[in-house]
Amino acid sequence: MQNFIYLYRIYDVAEEIRLDGVERLISQIKPTSRMRLSKIKPKSIHIANPPVTVELGEDSRAFNGRTYDIHYFARVYDLGVISIIMRISIPPDYGYSEIHGLAVHLYNDEGLDGDFDRRLDEIGKTLQPAMIKPQRSGFIEEYSIYYFRNWNPEWDPAPILLAETEPLSDQFRREVMANSFSYGKDDLAVITWDSALVYDASGSADIPDLLEFANSQLLELRYYDNLLSQEMVKMYEALEEGQTVARYRRRGYYRRIMNRLMELVIDISEITERIHNSLKLTEDVFYARVYSAALGIFRTRAWAESIERKITIIQQNYTLLSNEVATQQSTILELAIVLLILLEIILALGGFIP
Repeated sequence: MQNFIYLYRIYDVAEEIRLDGVERLISQIKPTSRMRLSKIKPKSIHIANPPVTVELGEDSRAFNGRTYDIHYFARVYDLGVISIIMRISIPPDYGYSEIHGLAVHLYNDEGLDGDFDRRLDEIGKTLQPAMIKPQRSGFIEEYSIYYFRNWNPEWDPAPILLAETEPLSDQFRREVMANSFSYGKDDLAVITWDSALVYDASGSADIPDLLEFANSQLLELRYYDNLLSQEMVKMYEALEEGQTVARYRRRGYYRRIMNRLMELVIDISEITERIHNSLKLTEDVFYARVYSAALGIFRTRAWAESIERKITIIQQNYTLLSNEVATQQSTILELAIVLLILLEIILALGGFIP
């Protein structure tokens, strides 16, 4: 039974990707499929729009003096994300030391990024018509999964997960192993911030798929948090500039700022809601625990809360601007009333009004 190492590079490439368009563009030239977890009942999971998996072909590559069989594939998410996956076949004769040595080498191999970028460029050009507002934002998530169908319970996962050559203390090893999950005797999942070890004798890729999905959500939350930060800087600059605008022009200037802020809040709120609802586990307690733990380890809640705080600040500024505009309108109205009264008095004194 084959063991693998999965290397992931997950890219933000567009505001949205139409997956039906992806299937039309790709299915004629490459095998495609929709993500589907194999060991869970369909009613126990809801994926709003399952990502499309695209086969990118096989290759071989030398690492540390030995050639390995490699299988490339991509996964395209409607949130504007493309994940490029390099699946490296671990030779059947490898023991613990060889696997650990390969993990250390891959962790330090800086030449892998160029390979991933080339694969992304190839599929990105093909999928361009299916993308809405395509743009490489520069946000990338990297993740590694060490996947075993054969696992020796005497092996220590921690040095593999950390790609660490130095001896680990018992305390740190316990911290690494704190997020370990098993459903039966023939499975194990150990999750860390940037890697995971998965043992599943059945060959199911469900947990790797869940971890990839969680990473894609993390990527998008990071991107939109950064976007809000940039927009807040623009907002404060615009408000400062508004103080230099002639008073009679400020109302229109502030209205333009308000319209842009409200459009931003609506867009970001809608997108973050889609991110949170993109995958929901209902009745499968084990997978729900694994997925929830992954989201916690990746600190997606912290990013979501950061987005909510920034939206709140923007809404508060919107309210202040709205009050300012209302005050100006009230002042103008009061001034108009005073002018009308004065005009009426002048006309009356001049004998124009009986």
